[in-house]
Amino acid sequence: MNYYVILLTAIGLSMDAFAVAVAAGSGIIEKRTVQAIRIGFSFGLFQMIMPIAGWFLGTKLKPFISAIDHWVVFGILALVGLKMIRDSFDTSVCENPRVLMSGHRLFFLSVATSIDALAVGISFAFLNYPVLLIASFIGIVTFMISAAGVFLGHYCSCLWGRRAEMAGGVLLILIGAKILYDHLH
Repeated sequence: MNYYVILLTAIGLSMDAFAVAVAAGSGIIEKRTVQAIRIGFSFGLFQMIMPIAGWFLGTKLKPFISAIDHWVVFGILALVGLKMIRDSFDTSVCENPRVLMSGHRLFFLSVATSIDALAVGISFAFLNYPVLLIASFIGIVTFMISAAGVFLGHYCSCLWGRRAEMAGGVLLILIGAKILYDHLH
């Protein structure tokens, strides 16, 4: 298990949550610390749960595609990365950040920003990584980055969050390419 790859994966996966947290932070006027913890916890929790769910799904698929698992991992990470890059051009999350504060919207945004982690969790089944440890690490990293995003959003424009999401997408594609390269050589 390569700890740098796991750290970079956690950072890459947290970038879409960071982008939303920055947008939310730009609209928070009161109780910023409480809101940062609330948003960070929700995003982190879902980023932790989704890879585990993906891993369970991946273990069911593993016997059928084990001969091409490296291509599957690369494909999943590349698709997730490309989606993140495409989403980084969407400015609608910056238009009205105050809507994030309602409980049901925070829930749906937590699910939406963690769908990528579900897909990556599928790849963990093929890499034989300890999913609970990695998922916990992803959740903690996402919590910290999202909470920081709320504070940064108060001081920075939403543009920073979108650029971070793009960087996260590129990072996931590069990780997928490294896994593919390592397997083929």
